[in-house]
Amino acid sequence: MVHIKELRSGLNIFKALSSEIRLEILYLLRTNESMNLNEIADKLNLSNGAVTMHIKKLEESGLIDISTAVGKHGIQKICYLNEEYLTVELKSKQPENLYEYEIKVGHYSDYNVEPTCGLATKDSIIGEFDDPRYFADPHHINAGVIWFAKGYIEYRIPNYLKQNQEFSELQFILELSSEAPSYNNNWPSDIYFYLNNIELGYWTSPGDFGGVKGKNNPLWWPPHLNQYGMLKLIRVTKEGTFIDGFKISDVTLDDINLTQQSDIKLKLAVSNDQNSGGLTLYGSSFGNYEQDIIARVIYDVK
Repeated sequence: MVHIKELRSGLNIFKALSSEIRLEILYLLRTNESMNLNEIADKLNLSNGAVTMHIKKLEESGLIDISTAVGKHGIQKICYLNEEYLTVELKSKQPENLYEYEIKVGHYSDYNVEPTCGLATKDSIIGEFDDPRYFADPHHINAGVIWFAKGYIEYRIPNYLKQNQEFSELQFILELSSEAPSYNNNWPSDIYFYLNNIELGYWTSPGDFGGVKGKNNPLWWPPHLNQYGMLKLIRVTKEGTFIDGFKISDVTLDDINLTQQSDIKLKLAVSNDQNSGGLTLYGSSFGNYEQDIIARVIYDVK
């Protein structure tokens, strides 16, 4: 089940559902369980190219998934629904017990990155492209965008809970994309998330997006570079870990074993797995969303 508690986190799903054709595709998959692209195109009387465009939007939203199979006419793409239910909280009562911080993307506490890589403030590049040494430059705290092909970057989240309080949920909201030389809209990357070095799961970024200027990018930012990402909401609860309402793992807060004295360290990493397409992290002065990393701690009073 997809459960959207924050309307902003469901933006990609809402965009996917805004097309009559894409709704028809979802209806076909609901009634037929799975179909290949040719079958969908025939049913809707559309070209394969037109269907492929709509399928890509639905896949990026997480509503459908695609697998490949060998058929009579070569390799076929098989589409099927990724979830059975979608719920949206339009009027959600905010928890009374929470605190929230916005952490600059340049305020990382640890890193280990490999080229292609770099970082920039709203005014200029820090150092030189593809030289990891500049991640140690004191000006890194002012960075508004960070990118690397492999490795990790880690942030410390304030822990201000008191003796009579316990963690109920952690939330992180970030604008992310892959990292390709220049940019590549079709450049999948598995971006992994860790909390106190415990793997929470991963999200596959579809690409390193460019071709359209990011809404918040400074005027000097070159048009041939990556421009924006996708806003992702990560929730770690007592039931599991979720991204934009989709459960990505069974890792719970109990598994992290946080107390009032615990460090809270959020790590973003790219490994050498199949989709090792790097990572770009956007802050408030870059990309499409005027924010840095938003961290929320929701707690109960004992």
